[in-house]
Amino acid sequence: MSVRHERSRPVDRRVRVQGRPVDAYPALPPEAQRGSVRRVTVVGEEVLSRPCREVTEFGTPELSALIDDMFVTMYVADGAGLAANQVGIDLRLFVYDCPDDFGIRHVGHIINPALDLPDPGSRRLTDDFEGCLSVPGAGMAVPRTDRAVARGFDKDGNPVVIEGTGYFARCLQHETDHLVGHTYLDRLSKRDRKDALRQMEAGREDVFAQRAIKAASLGR
Repeated sequence: MSVRHERSRPVDRRVRVQGRPVDAYPALPPEAQRGSVRRVTVVGEEVLSRPCREVTEFGTPELSALIDDMFVTMYVADGAGLAANQVGIDLRLFVYDCPDDFGIRHVGHIINPALDLPDPGSRRLTDDFEGCLSVPGAGMAVPRTDRAVARGFDKDGNPVVIEGTGYFARCLQHETDHLVGHTYLDRLSKRDRKDALRQMEAGREDVFAQRAIKAASLGR
């Protein structure tokens, strides 16, 4: 998911890491400092259109390395979230570094997530701009509920519950969609989907060039 500027309000602005507030946190997450940049898959590739597999082994060096690589890949692509199939790995896992509408930064990863949305009677949908790292150069308004809760596990198999409001709720929904083989294009009308694909064709090379510049600045 592509990054968006947040609105600030006078609230506790401490960073939430894995859902918990911390008093200090670096601009570049530790995972991103360790990871290697991977290629981001593009809409039309088969791995993006099929449901991902459950993660069954926790606490492995391979899983930790994948999360590190996903963080730095998300950072280089100027993203707010990234699912494993966006780096070609069909596992139920995503990472995020995303602001909510209160200006609070949320950072973490979640494995095998289940998404809870408000009941239809109390649900409020908002139409807001949404982009995707796998649809480079495009962005469209997509209706999403303004609250969401993701329940899953961390890389060591510990349960995690991540609550999102506003733009972060949108991020949780966007990334969970990826894990069932959907992109935000699947939520658009036929006309808007064609518009987004036209935007991508016009802008993708500029996006790729910016990613290469940012990767080079990190020495990756």
